[in-house]
Amino acid sequence: MLVSGGRRLLTVLQAQRWPFQQCRDMRLVQFQAPHLMGPHLGLESQAGGGVINLNAFDPTLPKTMIEFLEQGEATLSVARRALAAQLPVLPRSEVTFLAPVTRPDKVVCVGMNYVDHCKEQNVPVPKEPIIFSKFASSIVGPYDEVVLPPESQEVDWEVELAVVIGKKGKHIKATDAMAHVAGFTVAHDVSARDWQMKRNGKQWLLGKTFDTFCPLGPALVTKDGVADPHNLKICCRVNGEVVQSSNTNQMVFKTEELIAWVSHPRSHLALLPQVRHSLPRGRHPDGDSPRCWCI
Repeated sequence: MLVSGGRRLLTVLQAQRWPFQQCRDMRLVQFQAPHLMGPHLGLESQAGGGVINLNAFDPTLPKTMIEFLEQGEATLSVARRALAAQLPVLPRSEVTFLAPVTRPDKVVCVGMNYVDHCKEQNVPVPKEPIIFSKFASSIVGPYDEVVLPPESQEVDWEVELAVVIGKKGKHIKATDAMAHVAGFTVAHDVSARDWQMKRNGKQWLLGKTFDTFCPLGPALVTKDGVADPHNLKICCRVNGEVVQSSNTNQMVFKTEELIAWVSHPRSHLALLPQVRHSLPRGRHPDGDSPRCWCI
């Protein structure tokens, strides 16, 4: 939830039908708690529920998501056992959620990738993906404050679906792309529109990468828990009012196509970029500048 001057923003990723398989759904999180030293890995017991401490279940597990995913099936199988073991659950009120992925190699973003958004903006549907980036340093947790830069008067919000890459690759075929995907999470693409559209030669980078401009999470939902990533309702609420609402079935380029495009042959798709799918229909009006926190 983003809050400023009485304005609140809640970013929600929902499924038109609940997309998670009850037995296989793993909602991986990074968290901190007052009685624990440093970040830990955990599992949400359910959407919006408490947290199972994976590092308490198996102290040999890594304490960061990147290291966890690097070990592949070995660590994922431990997490599945923990989920089935009916372990004690830390109440949600007693933990601080971090971004599910921190310090990734790349944050790869895709512009104008929803058909309904292109129609809303009265622009042609792209014939090839429009790729831009955010600095990894812009990533913060789902409930962290978004710091409004004094240099900008036009800070804006966009809800996103984020794809987390768990397996390195290059020259990846679309038919092989999902083998490189660890899972999905919610992203918030905060932008300084004046820096994106009017300053810096209208290059997008500076307007997209101010510190705290990429809230993620809270959970990384493993891909086996999402029935269809291209049939998810994605929406954004401000003060309880829906201001963005779409479905990932509106994507111009699907996840597999985007992974193939980014990895072949232009850029090495190293471990854990977030390949993010542009904004859905609905955007903050020009000239209106929300000032926001994500909590």
